[in-house]
Amino acid sequence: MYEATPSAADQEKALDHACRIVKSEAHEMKRCLDKGKTMDALKHALQFLNELRTGDLSPKFYYRLYMDSVNELQQLETVLIDDFQQDASKLTNLYECVQYAGSIIPRLYLLVTIGVVFIKCGLGSRKELLKDMVEMCRGVQHPLRGLFLRNYLLQSTRSLLPDVGDDDDDDGAVLVEPAEANGKCLKQDGTVADAIDFIIINFGEMNKLWVRMQHQGPSKEREKREKDRLELRILVGTNLVRLSQLESLTEEMYTREVLPCILEQVVSCRDPISQEYLMECVIQVFADDFHLATLNEFLAACGQLAPEVNVKNVLIALIDRLALYTTSSIEGEAARNTQNKMQLFEIFSEQAKDLIKNRPDMPMDDVVSLHVALVSLAVKCYPNRVDYANLSLLSLRTIIEEKGITTIEAFGKVGRELTKLLNIPIDEYKNAVRLSELSEFVALVNFFDYRGRCNTAAYIIANILDEETFLKTQDDVNVVFDLIAPLIRDQQDQPTDANESEDFVDEQNAVARMVHMIKADDVDNQYLLLNSARKVFGEGGKHRLKYTLPPIVFEIYRLVVSFIDQKDADPNWEAKVRKMFVCAMGSIGALVSTAELAELPLKLYLDGAAAANKVPFTDNHTVIYEFISKAMSILEDDVADSRDRVRCLHLTIGTLLATKHLPDENWQPLASQCALAAAKMFKKPDQVRSLISAATLYWNGKTIETMGEPMRNGKRVAEILRKAAKIANECLEPIVQQQLFIALIAAYTYYYEDKCPEINVEHIEQLVARTTDNAVQLDVSSEADALERQLSEAVKRLNLAKSEINGGVDDAPPPIDNSQL
Repeated sequence: MYEATPSAADQEKALDHACRIVKSEAHEMKRCLDKGKTMDALKHALQFLNELRTGDLSPKFYYRLYMDSVNELQQLETVLIDDFQQDASKLTNLYECVQYAGSIIPRLYLLVTIGVVFIKCGLGSRKELLKDMVEMCRGVQHPLRGLFLRNYLLQSTRSLLPDVGDDDDDDGAVLVEPAEANGKCLKQDGTVADAIDFIIINFGEMNKLWVRMQHQGPSKEREKREKDRLELRILVGTNLVRLSQLESLTEEMYTREVLPCILEQVVSCRDPISQEYLMECVIQVFADDFHLATLNEFLAACGQLAPEVNVKNVLIALIDRLALYTTSSIEGEAARNTQNKMQLFEIFSEQAKDLIKNRPDMPMDDVVSLHVALVSLAVKCYPNRVDYANLSLLSLRTIIEEKGITTIEAFGKVGRELTKLLNIPIDEYKNAVRLSELSEFVALVNFFDYRGRCNTAAYIIANILDEETFLKTQDDVNVVFDLIAPLIRDQQDQPTDANESEDFVDEQNAVARMVHMIKADDVDNQYLLLNSARKVFGEGGKHRLKYTLPPIVFEIYRLVVSFIDQKDADPNWEAKVRKMFVCAMGSIGALVSTAELAELPLKLYLDGAAAANKVPFTDNHTVIYEFISKAMSILEDDVADSRDRVRCLHLTIGTLLATKHLPDENWQPLASQCALAAAKMFKKPDQVRSLISAATLYWNGKTIETMGEPMRNGKRVAEILRKAAKIANECLEPIVQQQLFIALIAAYTYYYEDKCPEINVEHIEQLVARTTDNAVQLDVSSEADALERQLSEAVKRLNLAKSEINGGVDDAPPPIDNSQL
């Protein structure tokens, strides 16, 4: 019966006890070495090495004991080499003497240590010593102890392995420097073939020990043993690393000797964990040109692996490695020449097909991930062979259909792998229009659920923006709109609340940004592209229109302004300009009627008026009037919130002030409507401020009749300001009334400064006096203090204006005593 593994606490205690013995015996060993008592030192070494015989420690704890012991052996090795340099006779029989030690574990550790010393000192044949050491380690068949012993052998000899070809020296021998051989010139024999034999034997034995670990201990601890095995896999893999580091290893030797031995060991062990790990090790550690030379042999071995092995991972690792190699800048040319002869894609595609056929129970996410590697290979290594990528995509589509899969969740295992696959051509082509060459791309995207399709479409848009892919033709626009259809049209499986999510907003903003990538080579085609995009966006439903139509409108405005330069060159210039404005107006109308928006279309109408004001065409006054009147209509009928009304009215007044191409017959109704809208504001403070703003229309407004000069209608200005003052006087809140009076003082002073004849200083002074009296009535507060400062500044400005108008003679009353306010 197997004994249960001790607990972690018990192992910690056992490790602590063993480490104390190692430390104590190592100390005694060093004392003996200092006294020249080599045999006594070896006895103490045997004592602390005896601790490595324990079977109570797991690999993690055993590794700590192993490291402490090995570190002490390295010091023993150093001293023995120094002794040899002083007196070579001391070590002559040491190798044979150690073999009489009782326990095999400490005996073999010492034999390896002394064998390394002999090789470094040139005593005996290196070739024979290496062979002797690797063979005698067979004496330890306990998996854990044997693995660490052979690892010590491999680590100790890593710099001593012969690494010269058969033709590089005389009879395969190299000279040891006299300084290392006590003045003697000794020969060390061996070639890289001997190093290969040494490592291959050690690798085979370590793999057998590693595989055997699964059968050690009770069956209930099998899962724990598998975990321990995974922790020890690097010990076995280190052998392959050592092989790959041999500089004299040639492609021929690898093909003829190394890989067949490795594959034989891997296939014959029939252990899934070992097979998968070692196959991936081979892929990672050996050179890429070696893999190209032995591709068929390696793939043949993949077909002989145990059914439990995830061969998909092995194939993907090899495909990715060779794809990276063939696209590298340094060695890529030679690799591509080889790949053209071998047709890597066809080989791997056939291998993947056979694997999927022979393993019908392969999980779908594994099937997709295998195709991810194939598509990556096709796109990266064969950029001009679109048929290769299409072949992989068609293969995957066929498999999905055969399995009866209709919908793939975006965030499931299969969905994540499919996302990787679809992103590969998007990233590599760096031009979304080229995706139209992949006939199965859209079909695979359509297997996704709603969220998956949207994610792919958003990724395509992000690529267009990042790579600055301009859509120059109608075909380009059609291709991209087909690819991003889930973002611009309602979908049957779209959630009812999809438009309320943050993802929806981000995606629609991305679509809006993409509109600016529509750049035809001439104005006519640009307009046609924008108009076609407008029609497509018009099918997107009211929740999308507020994101997608505004950029269309802005692009039309930009286009029509840039079209001014071609006025004399195009006989149909005016008709085209008018058509562009009509298109923009229709798009804004959709925002009002379909999207049921107010402030956004109002602003777009005003922007249209500003754009029309820049374009010198015959009907521009009609277009300007139409845009502003529509904005006013929205203000009156659709803008309900009082703050929004104030803001929109100020925007409208500002736009009307900026125009100078309206005849008086168009301008007067618009200005009157602004004044009327100001007086109809819900709150009296808003009425006052809006009227003050509207008054500027009659002073600074420009029409065709004024020939670009301000109209200076002081009478109308005075009427509006008197109305504003009357409303301000009706306000009951002292603080608010004071704010409005100060605003009126500033407005009156402005027109007085600008020499408006209807504004007289006596009226302003009366308003100042009224405001000053009100200030005395205010309660002490921070707001009252702020208003006091504003009033003081307003009075200063008035006094300065009077001084300038009166030619420096100020007949104004003395300054207000602020302390009395």
